[in-house]
Amino acid sequence: MTASEVRALPEGLTLRTVRSDEIDQTAELLAERGEPADGEDLRLVLDDPDAGLPGTAVVLDTDRVVATASLLDEQLDLCGHAVPAGQVELVATAATHEGRGLARALMQWCHDRSRGRGHLAQVMIGIPNFYRRFGYAYAMPIPRVHALTGRVEAPGDVSVRRARTADIPVMAGLQGDEQRSADLRMPHSDGCWRWLVARSGSEQWVAERDGVVTAVGRVLPEEGVVGELAASDPAGALAVLARTAEVAQVAGRPLQVQPRGHGRAHDAVAPYLDEGDLAQWFYARVPDLAALLEHLGPLLGERLRGSGLDADREHQVLLSTYTGHLRFTVGASGVTGLQRGGREQAPVSKGGSGLAPETVPGLLLGPYGALGLEEREPDCHLGGQRELMAALFPPVASDLLTFYLAV
Repeated sequence: MTASEVRALPEGLTLRTVRSDEIDQTAELLAERGEPADGEDLRLVLDDPDAGLPGTAVVLDTDRVVATASLLDEQLDLCGHAVPAGQVELVATAATHEGRGLARALMQWCHDRSRGRGHLAQVMIGIPNFYRRFGYAYAMPIPRVHALTGRVEAPGDVSVRRARTADIPVMAGLQGDEQRSADLRMPHSDGCWRWLVARSGSEQWVAERDGVVTAVGRVLPEEGVVGELAASDPAGALAVLARTAEVAQVAGRPLQVQPRGHGRAHDAVAPYLDEGDLAQWFYARVPDLAALLEHLGPLLGERLRGSGLDADREHQVLLSTYTGHLRFTVGASGVTGLQRGGREQAPVSKGGSGLAPETVPGLLLGPYGALGLEEREPDCHLGGQRELMAALFPPVASDLLTFYLAV
């Protein structure tokens, strides 16, 4: 069954792709069940040539839209290797239709479409714990939110204004430079940049010196929040921070700042911030471990060559998720001979490694690597492959930019 087909649900409900004459209803549902700007965001997505109607599904009770979800195309970059991915967003169910499994049906539709689009992973932010039931796990940390501890003086020769469409190339360039030191990166897509400039739920502010944009930040003015700071000049980052602090003070809000843990912007603003709250996490889902490992074969070969292990010979790998297992060969040129198998409850006794399915996203995309997962997860046992697993799956530092600011 493809994502484009009409699906009959219990109680006479129908799931299918949204139609143009249903956009108003769907936008109203999102605004009612979420934030007022959510309806506007849907219109931006549906009107955009990079997204459009095919990426959004609705559930209908006769002719009434009672639930919706959208799948956005994304691309991860893992150590220079592109990984096509999807992101589920703009999810809502009418209060009258909760508890009927509509979210599950919509997530299945999104995952089917994601597979059809060639995505090898999905990432998202969402309700705590809720999306675990759909195969997601917490895998990548979200930057901490910090409070301002002192007054920030805006540099006198730097001005701050709201970004325009013409600023998108330079903003994307600043973000790309800021993300460069991360192992796992997800930039904003071209379409997402257009939505972010146009939307009212958040604003893109840029700092300018002598007509040159030197910094960008994503600001929630009424909430006193600034995130996604990127800068070629520290003074630009401080100018965005100072201007946001002024607006927050007028609104009677304490300033909240979500800097990355690296880059020029972080280094500029860090002295003005407290230690921050506890880190939240991005969800990730890996629907087909074998397909993703095969896709990342060249990267695994690179890691093997740089590990100090014998990269001139081929290494046999047995990796079990207990409900199934994979056998493959990895050498300097990558992964070959990948074979899928059934349940394997005792992989360590057979020279392999085992880990629970929910830890797979963290193994590939998370900050702990194979060794860190073994320390933290009772179901993760690396066995005699410990050195090899550590080389193939090291800790990954991530920097992801999502449609909604993850605060």
